[in-house]
Amino acid sequence: MAQCVQSVQELVQDSFTPMVAVLCSEEAERVSRRNRLSFAELLRPFCRLTSEGHIRDPNNVLQSVKGLRISVNGLCPSLKPPSSTLTPAQRQVLHHIVLSSQPQEAGVCSISAGDYQLSFSGTTPWFEAYREAFLQTMPSSDHEFLNHYLACLLVVSSSETVPFEQFLKLSQEQHQIQHSGEYSTPKWFIPNTLKYYVLLHDVSQGDDHRAETVFEDMKQRYGSQGCYLLKINSRAEGPSDQEQMPDPWSQYLHKSYLHSPDGDSTSAPAEGQEPADTGVTSDTPSQSLDTAALPQLSACDTSRRPSDCVASGAPGGHGACLTLNDHDRVRQFIQEFTFRGLLPHVEKNIRQLNDQLVSRKGLSRSLFTATKKWFGGGKAPEKSVAEPKSTSGLLYPPEAPELQIRKMADLCFLVQHYELAYSCYHTAKKDFLSDQAMLYAAGALEMAAVSAFLQPGAPRPYPAHYMDTAIQTYKDTCRNMVLAERCTLLSVDILKSQAKYAEAATLLIKMTSEDSDLRSALLLEQAAHCFVNMKTPMVRKFAFHMILAGHRFSKAGQRRHALRCYCQAMQVYQDRGWSLAEDHINFTIGRQSFTLQQAERAVDAFKVILEKESQQTATQQGAFLREYLYVFKNVLGGAEGLSELPLPCIDSSATRVYFGPERRPAEGEKQAATHVSLDQEYDQDTATMWCQLELQLVCAANKGVAPQAFQPTHYCLHSQTDNLRRPLAVLQEPIVVEVVLRNPLKVALSLSDLTLLWRFTADGDDAILSNEDAPTALREDLVTNEVIPDFSLSPEETKVARMKLVPLRTGQLSVVGLGYSLSAAGESEEGETLLVRGRQELKIQGLRLNQTKEDKMSVRHGRDERLNPIVTAPMPLLEVFFLHFPSALLCGEIRKAYIEFCNMSSVGLRGLRVVSTHPTFFTFGSSSSPHTPDTPVTPQSAQNCSAYKTVVASEPQQAPHVLVAAQDFLQPSPVISIPIEGGVLRPGASMQLPLWLRGPDKEGVHEINFLFYYESTEKGGKISHRVLRHTVFICSSRSLSVQASACHTPRPVPSLPAPEPVRPASSGTLVFVDVENINLSEAGVKEFHIVQVSSCGQRWCLQSCINPSHHKEWCLSSRERAKLCFRAVQCRAPPDAADKYTFADLNLASERVVSSATPCGDFFFRCCESQTQSPAEQAQTLELDLHLIVLWKAFVVEDNKQLILEGQLHVALQSVGQKSTEPQSLDTADMMLLKFRSEPTPPPAVPKLDLSELLRTNLSYPESHNHAFSSSSMCVVSVSLTLTNLSLIAAQVSVELQRRATGEAADPCTLFSWVGKSQYRVVLSPEEVLCLPLRACFYSAGVYDLSSCRVLVRPIQSDAPPESVHSHCPALIIINNARQP
Repeated sequence: MAQCVQSVQELVQDSFTPMVAVLCSEEAERVSRRNRLSFAELLRPFCRLTSEGHIRDPNNVLQSVKGLRISVNGLCPSLKPPSSTLTPAQRQVLHHIVLSSQPQEAGVCSISAGDYQLSFSGTTPWFEAYREAFLQTMPSSDHEFLNHYLACLLVVSSSETVPFEQFLKLSQEQHQIQHSGEYSTPKWFIPNTLKYYVLLHDVSQGDDHRAETVFEDMKQRYGSQGCYLLKINSRAEGPSDQEQMPDPWSQYLHKSYLHSPDGDSTSAPAEGQEPADTGVTSDTPSQSLDTAALPQLSACDTSRRPSDCVASGAPGGHGACLTLNDHDRVRQFIQEFTFRGLLPHVEKNIRQLNDQLVSRKGLSRSLFTATKKWFGGGKAPEKSVAEPKSTSGLLYPPEAPELQIRKMADLCFLVQHYELAYSCYHTAKKDFLSDQAMLYAAGALEMAAVSAFLQPGAPRPYPAHYMDTAIQTYKDTCRNMVLAERCTLLSVDILKSQAKYAEAATLLIKMTSEDSDLRSALLLEQAAHCFVNMKTPMVRKFAFHMILAGHRFSKAGQRRHALRCYCQAMQVYQDRGWSLAEDHINFTIGRQSFTLQQAERAVDAFKVILEKESQQTATQQGAFLREYLYVFKNVLGGAEGLSELPLPCIDSSATRVYFGPERRPAEGEKQAATHVSLDQEYDQDTATMWCQLELQLVCAANKGVAPQAFQPTHYCLHSQTDNLRRPLAVLQEPIVVEVVLRNPLKVALSLSDLTLLWRFTADGDDAILSNEDAPTALREDLVTNEVIPDFSLSPEETKVARMKLVPLRTGQLSVVGLGYSLSAAGESEEGETLLVRGRQELKIQGLRLNQTKEDKMSVRHGRDERLNPIVTAPMPLLEVFFLHFPSALLCGEIRKAYIEFCNMSSVGLRGLRVVSTHPTFFTFGSSSSPHTPDTPVTPQSAQNCSAYKTVVASEPQQAPHVLVAAQDFLQPSPVISIPIEGGVLRPGASMQLPLWLRGPDKEGVHEINFLFYYESTEKGGKISHRVLRHTVFICSSRSLSVQASACHTPRPVPSLPAPEPVRPASSGTLVFVDVENINLSEAGVKEFHIVQVSSCGQRWCLQSCINPSHHKEWCLSSRERAKLCFRAVQCRAPPDAADKYTFADLNLASERVVSSATPCGDFFFRCCESQTQSPAEQAQTLELDLHLIVLWKAFVVEDNKQLILEGQLHVALQSVGQKSTEPQSLDTADMMLLKFRSEPTPPPAVPKLDLSELLRTNLSYPESHNHAFSSSSMCVVSVSLTLTNLSLIAAQVSVELQRRATGEAADPCTLFSWVGKSQYRVVLSPEEVLCLPLRACFYSAGVYDLSSCRVLVRPIQSDAPPESVHSHCPALIIINNARQP
């Protein structure tokens, strides 16, 4: 059960309070009305005593009274007798009380029960307000005195001409109301009602001296204990002061009960009627309430004028003429009246009642010492003439001892003397039961149980059976549901305080009936809370009773509470496999929300039905969709702007945004840079690689230091990129947004006019413009928007939509959603297509934060700004094209290509740089090696020329020597600056540069990445630079394997004269080079020619080739090997060339390649730089510092043309006597070789024939067979296997009757044996049918599968292995054990 604000003790005490009537003169009422309050309303906030009072019981024992609250009401007599049921007006007020009370936002309670996580209202203020109002609307009854008036306040203004005449007039009026017998209500507790005289003085308008004089006369006439001077209105009403003063009366004035919030103004439905929208007005006599029973509804005070009623009900402005001192005076007045008037009056009456009861019996002076027989001999109760002759209609006369005991018990209960009250209730209960006065007995049982519970120190346990008996008597015997409901409410709260939730739930459920839907709904809801508050929460019962409560709330016209109950129950049924129940609940939520005009909640409810994977049929889903479209069109269709649509489902996190134009496709031999596109998949390692490359470029452009605010460039943003900062877009460059749409339904969806919704704020203008509301002309000046006219989604299809925006002005752009028109595939029953225009927002949730402790302790998400770009000024746009760029190379092959740079923007471009993951793969040439006529710079002139710089060989036996500085070839960083003529590539201009490529040393497929960097000529932009990516895959295949070794000669070797800078050696060093052709013949390479061997080193160099056969051409076919021998000598380095390297070229052909020039020298130094040690470091640590460059040519036939390929391999000799290690090659399984020779187009492949389709098998056998296993242990059944050749070719068929393999798990269906041959081999002619007789043997009764035989088939003229013909269905036979006759 939901937790209450009050404790149970406070609830019971406030439910039964001493009743005090108020009778005012017209002038006194006018003084009170200055505060927009009647006098009774003015006193209500101060009716709870803040100090402790005392009374003495009949035994003269002092009893304390704590926190007493009195009920002060205006006297409103009525001629109509009180009813045992609530009047329609009272029901209507209770209906509006519940209707006006809604859940508190801060009162949400969450519990965990197993795998359930529930959130519901921890408190139920609507139930508490209903309970409070219901207990105060209890009609007065003759069988109890708890709601009878004890006293009456006679209030007269000090401004009256003769105040005592007014007091006399009011006193006579009260006496007439009580004793004339004309009025049925109100009822009075005792004949001698306490009259308390109050002189009301208006301080701001009255005469203080006169008021004091009149009050002194009052004390002389009425006694100081029976009168009081109350001063109020110490200030004039003012609007400035009004705002500063508190308003304690607002919570006591329930005018709001008569109004329904937010348009839900349905009143309580009558019996058998639907809820109707009827209101309750305070000045309607037929709907006026019993003021004695409902003090909050002050509109029932007939002493008011209509204007006063309106003023009292006005919101705010109460007590405008009262100061805080006036509040204290009113509070002091209540305390004086209670302590000096009311409590002494109650104490006096308790004593008198005790004395009267004792004197009537003549036995004892004290009720505590009396026995049962004191009160058992009273007169038999009289029967009312108007009541039927039944035990529930007995009426006692007012002077009956039984009623006197009950009256004394009620008095003791009202002043918190619960022990004496329990004794009196217990005694009266026995007397009533003995007289069969069941209504009186039930009342005594009820109050006896409550008194026992409220006794301090709990001397006796709570008698719950008293309450059960009282409830049963009220319901079944007395037919009084109002009293039964009151008894149930009190008992349930008491049981709840004792954690007896099961018993409380049982009482609540029993109290539900068909006579009041509102009461049943409230009690069922409280029962649901009882189930969930048990020690082991019963979550499913909670949800079930919430559904029942929601249904009853709906019948009672409480649609809001019905909606809330269904929503709370949905937490239990959601995502638990109860799909049909979920659909029902969501459908009800949608209907209720539609009725309440809660468009968003209705849309959400229908959205769940339409989005989730449902077990509904396609027809039902189509009906749901059409109803939703109808609701949407009627509720939200006419709303200003576009409303949210639930379909199709958008995976917002999968949204991708691409910045920049689409790359142009390749034109002829030109290959455009791949860059970035939406068709590429994201890879974290690849993204990290690109980031590192860009960082190298930025550092190179900023003198080796990266800016602190460096952020890598992202052209494509998605869920795995860093989206915390707003991206930068370039003016007049498109922005492509890719959205993933999913249709969860089994019916097709049709979308039309699909477009992006955006907001734009131009620079220098604070106005936010949107394409939803901005004029068309203005929208076209800001952003160009692409519209997809038709976009269809098949049932349960996921599809991608790409839309493009082109910003035309700088500013801040935000893509907020999608706008489209939605319709179902079919038509409605009226034949009209339901087409609605709506939108869906693109709400992207950022990544979860996990940096600080607060982030880790809670769930926080960062921003995601991928859809909020900032449009900046124009930037240069680079496009790169590659000419003659190969896709396959031999290991070490040198190929010359060309690269073209184009500036496609209107802004100049400068600072062009490039970096690659494979810097040894390419070179643009060195600055010391300018292009010569041997190395043309245009693609047309380079088609049949060598990529090397060559000269005519003059002395083949002597190696030319050249000193080269490594700095001329090596770059200071991996970043290469690309020269531009004039330093700027102007808008629309282009340029071409040669590019030399070298095949990787390792065979296989290599991914090589280029990143181009460039800047704008205009400074001060938000974008400092731009980059362009290019990825190429090069397949490298084997070429030559080179190994080298060196050894010292024992004696000098004759040599030719050594030119400078070679130093003659006393003992030479021989270098042996082993070259092997490891290229596979399938690669298209016919043979390799070794054309030159060059050396490079700082201490050693090659001098000559000493192979005896100089005329032999070094030509190697596949798998051929050659061994070359060279003489190496030490170099004589000049003093000014200590850091230079000596290149020596030994050509073995007619031309000599200048190895110290581009590209040979470039690739050599780059390969040396990529090693762990530089050549200079190796020269200091190694015995022999000699690097060999083996240059070769390969002849390849491609397209019936012979091509000549060139290449170079590098070998480093580290020490004498050791062989150089050859480059490591990839595993052959991972290698992807390309064919250089163009082969003829193979004939179209014949589709592979499925051999298993050649044959059809069929087992014929009886479905069941009877066998007496008692007489014969084996049962043999004949089975026929029919083989049908379905093809037009002969087939060889093998039938294997296999048994279960050893160790295989036994299947009970296969525990039988085949009798006879275990294998059959037959040849079937085309379309032949053959029947093989088989026999199966069974050993026990059961069900067996005969499909265990294996059938293999293959064409008779084919060498292919036979394939098995699978049987997809079992062949079951039933073996029955027959009894012997």
